[in-house]
Amino acid sequence: MPLNLDLLLPSADSSYFAEASDQARTYIEAFARVGVTAAPRPWPEAGDTPAIALLAWGYHLEVDRWLAGLDRWPDDVPLFNPGALMRWNTRKTYLAELERAGVPTVPTLFGPPHAGAFDQLGTDELVVKPQVSAGSHLTLRMRRSDTLPDLADAMTQPFLPAIQSEGEYSLFFIAGTPTHAIVKRPTGGDFRIQPQFGGRNEPWSPDGEALKVAEAALRAAPAEPLYARIDLVRRLDGQLALIELEAIEPDLYFEHGPGVLDRLAEAVARAL
Repeated sequence: MPLNLDLLLPSADSSYFAEASDQARTYIEAFARVGVTAAPRPWPEAGDTPAIALLAWGYHLEVDRWLAGLDRWPDDVPLFNPGALMRWNTRKTYLAELERAGVPTVPTLFGPPHAGAFDQLGTDELVVKPQVSAGSHLTLRMRRSDTLPDLADAMTQPFLPAIQSEGEYSLFFIAGTPTHAIVKRPTGGDFRIQPQFGGRNEPWSPDGEALKVAEAALRAAPAEPLYARIDLVRRLDGQLALIELEAIEPDLYFEHGPGVLDRLAEAVARAL
């Protein structure tokens, strides 16, 4: 029986579409090596064929459409990751759920940013961003003298100096097994670690503390992801903590994980 898979891409009219289409070729080749025929398809058009959301960039700009698509996804059509998990993962209020489950997380306030957040979080600098965001979209670093943005659907965290000195750690998991890890560091005085802001990354060997936090986060998620990226950063109190669990369209940084795309393709083939 042939194994077919939609590789979900951004909306056809999205500015992300061309770049995602280029990246899709590498994934298509990996799936072909294990007998899975993968075809690129914009995510708003999908739902009748098994699919994987790794390149569904831009969903945060069309969040209502994205959530509606997940809600109407047929129960008998496999989706990786599961629709319910990706719905939970879309809004970063999931951090509060993981904190209640005992996972060390970066302290986060949800709702409109306010001046009292500085004292509440014990810091003179805040990071404010939308609850649904990707790639540091609309992420602001704020000081006490700054005018806080009028953003009702916001999340507010303390600015963590460790991001600039130590970096942000990312651990990658395929079918529940760690595959590789990297450390991402900003450059030029910026605090954002994404490549489009000059961020650099290199391979990293996670220690026991990092693995413990990452595995606790995965256990506390509402379903086991087929693939996931766990981002950790050191809090003001020195504890390594979760800043993001990405189970929708994480960059897998597969150039630092030899064979990771083949492991992903094999996991998908088994699931199909």
